Amino acid sequence: MLTNQTFRDIYRGDTLDVDQRLQLTSLSFLFTDLKGSTGLYERVGDLQAFDLVRAHFGVQTEAVTAAHGAVVKTIGDAVMATSASPERAVAAALQMRAAMRRLNAERGREDLVVKIGIHEGACLAVSLNDRLDYFGQTVNIAARVQGLADSQSIFATEPIVRQDAVMRLLASQNLVPQPRQHALRGLSDLYTVYEIP
Repeated sequence: MLTNQTFRDIYRGDTLDVDQRLQLTSLSFLFTDLKGSTGLYERVGDLQAFDLVRAHFGVQTEAVTAAHGAVVKTIGDAVMATSASPERAVAAALQMRAAMRRLNAERGREDLVVKIGIHEGACLAVSLNDRLDYFGQTVNIAARVQGLADSQSIFATEPIVRQDAVMRLLASQNLVPQPRQHALRGLSDLYTVYEIP
């Protein structure tokens, strides 16, 4: 239920008491960030840039919802979303990327470039600022993985890519994830992170 967008919309502030915390054993997190948004505002002006950013939030929310996930929050021009399973998170990411390409094609410009990172693991669900939110190392890693991504790329950690359902999904689209070792800011271990072309 916590990864259902309709449930989150209807029961936005009523899911947990402020002092309650739920330890979840596994949840998939998807973080996005709009690359070059400061330059976009300078190039096209505040009003048009804001409309573009709002359109980009719309297609991202549609992609997450279509993949049976939920948008947790937006942070500036970034999105934090959850899915109950890794394959749903990857499906949402692939839909997001395709939707952003269509949006750019309609405009005839590559103004909207989204970087995407995905990770899964244990986390805490809490009620904060009148909405359900998530905290913990899994969330931190997902955000750091998104920071590695560049132009229209999807980066996912090994626990995501090694799932059989994810491998089948990627194979069905002839996508071969490319592994790389990365140090993630603030974390001591190296992580195997896959770029999904």
